[in-house]
Order: sequence, then C-alpha cells, then structure tokens
Amino acid sequence: MAHELASCTKCALHHTRQRVVIGSGPLNARLMVVGEAPGRAEDEGGAPFIGRSGQLLVRLIAEELGLTRDEYFITNVVKCRPPKNRTPSVAEATTCQPWLDQQIATQQPSYLLAVGATAARYALGLVAPMREIHGVASLRGDVVGLATYHPAAALRGGPNVVAVMRHDLTVLKELGL
Repeated sequence: MAHELASCTKCALHHTRQRVVIGSGPLNARLMVVGEAPGRAEDEGGAPFIGRSGQLLVRLIAEELGLTRDEYFITNVVKCRPPKNRTPSVAEATTCQPWLDQQIATQQPSYLLAVGATAARYALGLVAPMREIHGVASLRGDVVGLATYHPAAALRGGPNVVAVMRHDLTVLKELGL
C-alpha cells in the first residue's frame, strides 16, 4: 500500500504536495488516531502530526492515556496537504477514503480516535457538529470510536478546548484503553 499511495495522483492535491503523508506507528497498535490532513510541517517532514497541533495532541495523549507516540498509529483522512491548510473537499476526502479504510483494516485497532469533524465523518461516519459528537463512544464494526476536537482548534480556542479534549480522552480510557 505504501508504494502505491506514495505515487497517488487520484486527486489534484498531488500537484501541490511535497510528500504523501501515509502515517506512522506500530502495526496492530490498540489505538489509531485519525486527523484531517497534513499541514505544512507534515508535508515537509513526511510524518503526521509533527507540527504545533501534533505536539499538543501527543502531549495530551501521553498525559491522559499514558501512551507515547510510538505506542499508537497516527494518520489522516487525506494523505496530501490541501493548499493553505484548508479543509479537504468532499471529493478529496472521498478519494482518500479507500486508503484510510485499508489502513484501519490493516492496523486492526481496538480504539479509533478521530480528531476534528472531517476525521469524525470519514473515520467514524459521524456527520454532526463536533460540539454534539465529541466524547461520545461509537462503533465502526468492532472498533470503539471516539471523536474529539482537532488540536488546532485547541491552539485557537485556548484552555477550554484543551479541557474538553482531556475529558474526551478520559472517556476513551474509561472504555478500556
């Protein structure tokens, strides 16, 4: 899959990307984290969630779940950076959906954490405002899913959003992670 994905040209994002950001982490990790799309730092570095918002997410997962970054798999719905970090279009996310589905099937996580509304929609099938779906467990087949705010929203929204994300992560822990 990695070789095929690295040369993907199925949508227009391949014209502006530097790298395809596939994901990172161990095979068969209990937790899989799914975000929206790579940002500038990720496009340059080739790994997901390595910029400011990723650093916040990694810290919150460590503090609330006791997991280090090498203990979970982390990826995005869309594997190429949208110009100016805009939200991926429905066409772009739909085009990448088979890649995400294949990653979930290959990883076989027990828990899936979707960060942001785009991730919640394409990873968990939840189509509602984040304020209505965050912190509520759902199922994707046999995988326990949970949505929370994207850490970029926490960087913009401050301590209140971080507190909500912390609470959502404790829900995931209470579910057995």
